[in-house]
Amino acid sequence: MPFRQFVLKVHSRCNLACTYCYIYAGPDHSWRERPRTVPPATVRQTALRIAEHARTHRLRDLRIDLHGGEPLLTGPGPLLAQAAAVRAALPAGCTAEFGVQTNGTLLTRDTLDTLGAAGFRLGLSLDGGTPGLNRRRLDHAGRPSWPAVARAVGLLHDRPDVFAGILCTIDITADPAEVYGSLRALDPPMLDFLLPHANWSSPPPATAGPGPRPGPPVPAGRAPYGDWLCTVFDLWWDGGPGPRVRVFTEILGLLLGRPSTSEAVGLSPVVALVVDTDGAIEQVDSLKSAYEGAAATGLNVFRHSFDEALAHPGMAARQRGRDALAPQCRACALVEVCGGGNYAHRYRADAGGFTHPSVYCADLERLIRHIAARLDATVSLN
Repeated sequence: MPFRQFVLKVHSRCNLACTYCYIYAGPDHSWRERPRTVPPATVRQTALRIAEHARTHRLRDLRIDLHGGEPLLTGPGPLLAQAAAVRAALPAGCTAEFGVQTNGTLLTRDTLDTLGAAGFRLGLSLDGGTPGLNRRRLDHAGRPSWPAVARAVGLLHDRPDVFAGILCTIDITADPAEVYGSLRALDPPMLDFLLPHANWSSPPPATAGPGPRPGPPVPAGRAPYGDWLCTVFDLWWDGGPGPRVRVFTEILGLLLGRPSTSEAVGLSPVVALVVDTDGAIEQVDSLKSAYEGAAATGLNVFRHSFDEALAHPGMAARQRGRDALAPQCRACALVEVCGGGNYAHRYRADAGGFTHPSVYCADLERLIRHIAARLDATVSLN
């Protein structure tokens, strides 16, 4: 399965120091050795590799995400130049959609208008729609990011043609109804709730009662993240017209027999890869939450094609579907929907690497069964 999504790192640093960041607060420190901004020669070579891959596999459409760190640290000019380089290299009949994922703190009206005119769509990372819910998203001096982000939300609200949606990493200590209600009030076209990147060797925190501090690891068999998401699902399902919530629509689609388009659930093969600021070809960033070098392939755009990346054992394992899962996953009734969960969440350092169920197995089962029951009840009523 050829790659169809290319995540191009344009800046390897971030102006925020979010307490839960799996890149800058995680075990992989490779970002420290890479150029802060991607050199023009690397951009040109990456564009040629993308075009080569599109030509080889006769691809008609691609998705290009300009990422970081914080991509807006470069200003809009380099982003436009990178998009122009890719578009100029693509073969006839192949088009690319461009996106930027930003923390919003550096977004201005001029930047938004410039990127919007060039066909970009912008996604925003938030923990909720209030200052208190974003208490973990601080700058390097410990100052809150919310005032600047609130301005960005207002700008994006006025440009629905550019606003791609909001990504929200779940804070288990936050009230799910408050989080969903505050985000819905911002009127995004899409929401996606992300499980914090964790694994069997570094398990997710449980609730700790009032206050922002995480508690001890979740005991086996409990499903606090599943419970949290079930609460949000019911609010979304029963709440009338609102934003699309990706994790929910993915699970609903899988229950109805559609393939997945997300690495979080389902068995569809991975079709995304990352090119870092030094030209290194890597697997998805979430793997960096496991250990130093987990996302590395040893390949580089100056010496290797993306077809060579397809043959890398890590990429191949993530294109094998059910065959790459742990035995208990292959035997599970929910395997077609769950798909073993996010690949990074299966890691265990002392045995088997990634050949385990997700550390969120109980949470995923709780959520999938709940959504299936609500869907079944609705279909039966109609």
